[in-house]
Amino acid sequence: MTTGQIKVRANAEQKAWFFYDWANSAYITTIGTVLFAPYLTSIAERAACGFAGEDDRKCTENLHVLGLSVSAGSLVFYVVTIATVLSAFVLPIVGAIADRVESKKTLMARLAWSGAAAAALMFFVTGTNWQLGALLLLVANLFYGSSIVVYDAILVEVAEPDERDRISSRGWAFGYLGGGTLLALNLLLVTVLPFGLSTETAVRISLLSAAVWWAYFTLIPYRGIKDRPPRGVVPIDDASLLQRSFGQLFRTLRELRNYPQTLLFLVAYLLYNDGIQTVIYSASVYGDKELGFGTSVLIATILIVQFVAFGGALLFGRVAARIGSHRTILYGLGVWIVVVCIGFFLPKEQILPFFAMAVLIGLVLGGTQALSRSFFSQLIPRGREAEYFSLYQACERGTSWLGTLVFGIVHQVTDSYRPAILALIVFFVVGGALLWRLDPRKGVLEAGNVPPAIL
Repeated sequence: MTTGQIKVRANAEQKAWFFYDWANSAYITTIGTVLFAPYLTSIAERAACGFAGEDDRKCTENLHVLGLSVSAGSLVFYVVTIATVLSAFVLPIVGAIADRVESKKTLMARLAWSGAAAAALMFFVTGTNWQLGALLLLVANLFYGSSIVVYDAILVEVAEPDERDRISSRGWAFGYLGGGTLLALNLLLVTVLPFGLSTETAVRISLLSAAVWWAYFTLIPYRGIKDRPPRGVVPIDDASLLQRSFGQLFRTLRELRNYPQTLLFLVAYLLYNDGIQTVIYSASVYGDKELGFGTSVLIATILIVQFVAFGGALLFGRVAARIGSHRTILYGLGVWIVVVCIGFFLPKEQILPFFAMAVLIGLVLGGTQALSRSFFSQLIPRGREAEYFSLYQACERGTSWLGTLVFGIVHQVTDSYRPAILALIVFFVVGGALLWRLDPRKGVLEAGNVPPAIL
């Protein structure tokens, strides 16, 4: 086989890998970011107060959950918090298993299809049945996060160290394009309301479309990615796969202190990514409940973010090729601080400032996340990618817990989303300070890897 033939095959596999970003972004945009949070909030308000924000009325009653009084407006954020606490136990086990299975792509696909099934059942969340909606959101988030653990680990297998920033950035860009395409179609459905559909029915159909999209396009990476045998795992004899995975997990947690730069990055990422994810997750609720925008405006705003982020991810990849991913991420966190400050001062029902902030978010969103993934891949010992990415994914998009917890508590105490959004600035400041202290080249060498030419 010639070098050219090898290169063609590698490129084809990388393109197949891109398609899982294309597939799962439908869940993140249509369900996780735009539609389900305000929809479930309205269902919860109807259960608590008998109405769902009609006629500008504000629901002041609380839900009662296991003897606790919970604000209907904070319910979604508490559900995401619970999902992330559970993921702290579930995802590392998934990662340990993934490093030992013969087919990572099959494990990834099965997790994705399970998550898509939970998302499809959201179509049946109606009336005051907030309990079903909360349960499905919890389950879908867990399966989504588990599938991403395996997907991120496959990056190391399909891309060499010097090309990971580029490949990771292209994957994120492709994901934003896919998620934005479906969201544009859902925008037409929700705003035009064909066949006499109600807004609620249109939203439910949009939720179902995202689940079908996620499941269908997962077939492409499932068929296009090659299987590779496990490498570098610690042998644990006379034990089941689950027992071996638990043993490997505990060993990983003990050994993590031997990689101080990797540990420092994980702590920094936990903080600044919690801020990013909470801004993303709270954007639709903030725009709806605090700024007074309808569903069509919120979908249009996220569309702006999606399509600008497509170019932003590619731009950050090019900047990283010149100055390194470490410095590029730091500059991106500075922009996030500006975004949070702008969000606090946004006027009610003023679309243009809201759209301008969306452009700024789009420019920095994909780049910081894509480069964080590729940068972390350099800090992982060979053969342990899924285990370490499971720890990474516990802090990844859609599974933030510190940020959503702070956002929910501040909203419940102040009865306003503005101080809640401003409180997120601490995550970017502290996370950025820790990342600034990190020595990237030392971290790569500690993990036993060869540093890329530009880091």
